[in-house]
Amino acid sequence: MHSVRIPVLVVGGGPVGLSTAMFLGRHGVPTVLVEKRQATSMLPRAPGLQARTMELFRAAGCHEEVRALEMGDSHPYFEGGIIQTTTFAQIDDAVILEAPSLDGPHVSPERVMGCGQDRYEKVLVTKAQEAGCEVRFGTRLTSVTQDAEGVTAGVRGPDGEEATIRAQYMVAADGASSFVRRNLGVERYGRGTVFNALSIYFRAPALEGLLKGRKFILCYATAARGTLMSLSRLHGCDPWLATPLYFPDQGEKPEDFTDERCVDIIRTAAGRDDLAVEVVWKVPWQGAQLVAERFRAERVFLAGDAAHVHPPAGGFGANTGIHDAHNLAWKLAATLQGWAGPELLDTYDAERRRVGEAMAEQAMIRNRIRHGYADDATRAAMVDDIIITLGYRYHSTAVPGGDADAPVLTPRLDLSGQPGTRAPHLWLDRDGQRLSTVDLFWDSYVLLTGARGGRWAGAARRAAERLGVPLQVHVLAADGELRPVDRPWTEAYGVTEDGAVLVRPDAFVAWRAPTPVADPDAALGAALAGAAGHAELVKEA
Repeated sequence: MHSVRIPVLVVGGGPVGLSTAMFLGRHGVPTVLVEKRQATSMLPRAPGLQARTMELFRAAGCHEEVRALEMGDSHPYFEGGIIQTTTFAQIDDAVILEAPSLDGPHVSPERVMGCGQDRYEKVLVTKAQEAGCEVRFGTRLTSVTQDAEGVTAGVRGPDGEEATIRAQYMVAADGASSFVRRNLGVERYGRGTVFNALSIYFRAPALEGLLKGRKFILCYATAARGTLMSLSRLHGCDPWLATPLYFPDQGEKPEDFTDERCVDIIRTAAGRDDLAVEVVWKVPWQGAQLVAERFRAERVFLAGDAAHVHPPAGGFGANTGIHDAHNLAWKLAATLQGWAGPELLDTYDAERRRVGEAMAEQAMIRNRIRHGYADDATRAAMVDDIIITLGYRYHSTAVPGGDADAPVLTPRLDLSGQPGTRAPHLWLDRDGQRLSTVDLFWDSYVLLTGARGGRWAGAARRAAERLGVPLQVHVLAADGELRPVDRPWTEAYGVTEDGAVLVRPDAFVAWRAPTPVADPDAALGAALAGAAGHAELVKEA
């Protein structure tokens, strides 16, 4: 038995846990991560990485390594959308079920990409370790208790040795059946299990020819007997991934799906009885919709599937979890480094639980549409993917300029500088270097102002010194430090040249002054205090 003391313990080494450790490390927070598996995933799951997710990897300095894993240009497959046909041999007659918008050059500096987690997890491990995280594979959490000063975790290593890890905070990214969540007694609400499925990873060299080069995210084949089978295209075709449903209420169980039955299903869906098929892996799973009743339990935080699970329709699962990780990491870093107020960590639950609920509902809507039992009201409630991935809004005390009545998801994408939304992307030039406004935000608050915003710079300096909160000031102007390239920044952010916008380290707008104010010191001081969790200093500021 030996003991370790560490600021943050991350439980779970999937995309969410690894991203949490990497983000924390990039913020200078020493971290230990424990994962019960012996290594990173061998399965190419969670293959769609959203533009916002790639923005987070860009901020963390790993987007180029992840982008290099893309097999060719995967973007056309996303543009192909979700389609349905009777058999894959009848691909010419396929109908489009969904044609989601996912990104755009005026919306984000990044593009959506296809890559299975079996590949990008390896990048995340390396980057987490380079940032100072200790990653322990083959290590199982056996107990967790907490008190006013920290969390005590019992773990068992690959050699069976017991150890104790004492951390100031714990992040539970240990999946849908989270040991941590259950141990803490955190309940979940939602519809529960809505379907059962089997992921069949297989090789079928002739299938590519049947598809005639048709590009799509998913193709549903209705001919497969007694099931609805989807074929995934994002992670490539070696192996392919097919996902038939099965029905426990009819007495079916995963063991009934022998290799022979799986081959029969695939051949039926393909429309070719002689198709050569090699089954590689079979993995049963459940499509469920459940959200934890709280994402924070004192010094323990739930992230990813431990906090919210939903059907895979839309591909929101891993992406939403990685966004959880990013939201939490900078707040933990701020708290551990001493400049955050006591309310800041509470805003993780306030912000991410509402987003998690919205993502779960949108996934459920897509699931109903794809499975053929959606009514008109359900279809009308679906919002475009680009709003879900880039247009969601935060409501909390860390958004002092926000509108508490604004919905988490709006009918149309509206990134124009409103507090609570991701700061608009704008291409800038700095001494010949091309960068995005999104590149300005990482480890401090940022105040953006224009050519006539000199008073804001002085107010920002004084507020930062008084509150002890890191704050940078950038002037966006034709003759300034940062020169907008494609459109005026005032147009993008909804302000005048003497207005100001306060942006958080995670690139979300906290507050803005569209025009000058009589007392910039008071206005900005109160906004910064609120955004950093210092509620007791808001009036004083």
